Amino acid sequence: MKPTRVRDLVVVAVVAALLAHLLVRLTYGSLPAFPLPAGVTLGLLGLAEAIAGNVLRARIQRRPGARPVQPLVAARAVMVAQASALGGAVVAGLWAGLLAYVLPRSAQVAAAADDAAAAGLGRFCSVGLGAGAVWLERCCRTPDDPDDRRGPAEDTDSR
Repeated sequence: MKPTRVRDLVVVAVVAALLAHLLVRLTYGSLPAFPLPAGVTLGLLGLAEAIAGNVLRARIQRRPGARPVQPLVAARAVMVAQASALGGAVVAGLWAGLLAYVLPRSAQVAAAADDAAAAGLGRFCSVGLGAGAVWLERCCRTPDDPDDRRGPAEDTDSR
């Protein structure tokens, strides 16, 4: 598995924002109001992933009192982290597209002001999910094994 690159997540978020902005421009009048706590769940998931990352990191580094991690547990955590990072980027882009449309109109239209607050909070929490996911993925990296520091020439000399 390749590690998630932040620039790839930014590209996904920008594409999602452009598509969301276009969609909102075409259909804003027929959309229901966005509730303020709509994106809070993603922020809580991001916090949970960051906490899980800290716990796994201690276990992977074999700190005193920490149980060792089964390799399959770490692999599953990485898969969850990569999926969450991508999902957080998409949803952050969607909220950003909505925010780009309603923010300029929030001074004149009360519904746009309410939607701007919901979009801002949703975008913040979605970015939090992505950050927690990237942290979880980085915490699942194994420390360098001292035996693996030998170069290829040293391997052939020892035969």
